[in-house]
Amino acid sequence: MAAKLKLENVYKNFGTLQVCKGVNFEVNESELICLIGASGSGKSTILRCINLLEPIDDGRILLDGIDISEPALDPMPIRQKIGIVFQSFNLFPHMTAVENIMLAPKRVYKKSVAELEPQINELLQRFGLEDRASYYPDQLSGGQQQRVAIVRALAMEPEIMLFDEITSALDPELVNEVLDVIRTLKEQKMTMILATHEMGFAREVANQICFLDQGEVLENGTPAEIFDNPRHERTRLFLKNVL
Repeated sequence: MAAKLKLENVYKNFGTLQVCKGVNFEVNESELICLIGASGSGKSTILRCINLLEPIDDGRILLDGIDISEPALDPMPIRQKIGIVFQSFNLFPHMTAVENIMLAPKRVYKKSVAELEPQINELLQRFGLEDRASYYPDQLSGGQQQRVAIVRALAMEPEIMLFDEITSALDPELVNEVLDVIRTLKEQKMTMILATHEMGFAREVANQICFLDQGEVLENGTPAEIFDNPRHERTRLFLKNVL
């Protein structure tokens, strides 16, 4: 089976700083891959490169076998297929939850509110936000704001979802309500890549774990392989420090 998304020898530099050094991994349809590693190891940059928010300097990023990292490619159709959610919610403060969610599909797909309402209402209900549709961001908890941000990305009906440390800005008691959204999406067979520091969650839900160190995938494998029998001393040291 061909991979849904594949990174081949991806390099990314910011000036003289080499952030990604020949990154290779792939994710199949309906799989969840967790990227783990210390802060600064390149996890967020990789997600931004996949979503074409950052151009790569070398290598290839393949979506359904097509190289989407070609410099001349229009990124907008690709971003409609690859949703991304960041640790900061980035909701418009002057818009209600439902207005935030509807904004992109209205502009991109030229759909009316009436056309969007059934889909958006179903998403709000699915993720426990139906009674918060008319609330403004400052009336929502951090966990609710993050769920609105996730629903906003899902409203574009992406084929792949990227999550960049989506629980890092949350109070500890709010983390689980956001992680429950990821569990639900996995049950619904969404293809996902999640950069996370939540090791217990990664072990529970991931099909594959990629451990990054200084811009390289030092090792990858099943959660059991990475957590129970890591091959590299650097991986063992990282896990010892965070578990």
